[in-house]
Amino acid sequence: MQIKGNPLTKSRIGKTLLILTSLTITILWLNYAPSGLLGKMDAIGYAVCHRIDLRSFHLGERALPLCSRCSGMHLATLLGLVFQLQFGKKIKMPPKWILVVLGFFASAFALDGLNSYLNFFPNSIWIYEPHNWLRLLTGSGLGLGISLVLYPIINQTLWNNWEDGAAVSNWKTFVLLLSLTALLDLAILSENPIVLYPLAILSGLAVLFVLTLCYSLLISMLIKKENSYPGWKAAWIPILAGFTIAVFQTYVVDILRFSITQTWGGFIF
Repeated sequence: MQIKGNPLTKSRIGKTLLILTSLTITILWLNYAPSGLLGKMDAIGYAVCHRIDLRSFHLGERALPLCSRCSGMHLATLLGLVFQLQFGKKIKMPPKWILVVLGFFASAFALDGLNSYLNFFPNSIWIYEPHNWLRLLTGSGLGLGISLVLYPIINQTLWNNWEDGAAVSNWKTFVLLLSLTALLDLAILSENPIVLYPLAILSGLAVLFVLTLCYSLLISMLIKKENSYPGWKAAWIPILAGFTIAVFQTYVVDILRFSITQTWGGFIF
């Protein structure tokens, strides 16, 4: 009897290896990252964001894990994805007029980002004086667009019981989501520690969440399991694999960046 050739045995070994690999990489990264919950969130932000102090909101004297623009983008993406869950596994993009608005948001993000970047150079010309509140607004606008585009892609790729239609399909739903995003921005702008602390934690988790989703989609396609899962529980293998890659990416970038800068703080210009 050749146990090695048993597909069930191979499957169990593969799942066990995935779990052990995920635990190992996660523990190694947690041990490497700065201490404390906010320290771990800082390490996540450190892997995807410049974290420049002057371009970040602050929780007391410490900068948030992500800069103003990245905070808005990742928190709005998380908000948009969670908001759409109530509408089921819809697979269609929002109507064209909503996509036009989202295109405007993306253009504003690009313009403000370019203008903000030019501000680094004393002799360069920029259009207007950059402000953190503008970075926040343009970041959250892009994040909203990411969530509305990513959500149907997730449903198209993972589920075998997807539903026709768009999650955000009319102006009332869109305005509601815009209003919730505006409230999120106002909460950040308040710089109230009671509000900012949970948002700081969520911003870091949002980065891992979005990276995990994106890698999960890629994994499901690589193993040819598109449209194979009825729900999140059944899709735990590509999701765990995606999470493992997301943490590994964070770990590697953290190591490389710290080896160069020797500080967990933001870039200094």
